Amino acid sequence: MFAPTTRILVVDDMSTMRKIVAKALREIGFSNLLEAPDGAIGWETFSSASPKVDLIISDWNMPVSTGIDLLNRVRADGRFKTTPFVLLTAESERDQVASALAAGVSGYIVKPFTVDSLRKQLEILSCKPAA
Repeated sequence: MFAPTTRILVVDDMSTMRKIVAKALREIGFSNLLEAPDGAIGWETFSSASPKVDLIISDWNMPVSTGIDLLNRVRADGRFKTTPFVLLTAESERDQVASALAAGVSGYIVKPFTVDSLRKQLEILSCKPAA
């Protein structure tokens, strides 16, 4: 599992959903959390964070810049291309999942989610070797 000190960026256009994800992460044992309301601000927050962000959990559908846009930006930057990235989204169609996998997503959780499903995804992700 990721260390409790893992710095996590939660990106979602709905403040309520950011709070739900943050609460779930705190229940799992994480407390070093950052938030952003869309992929553009998420990129600014992520790329300028000091210390660095260790994990991104992002919604897919957001105005301004989507979760896939953010994922593509992260993967295109050599400094961050191995940063674990989880899409937390209502998108569960095979084409969307395939698109996310092709873009290099590390994990995928379909909303609505439970604390246990988030914990399990993070456990799986923490055991994967960096790409």
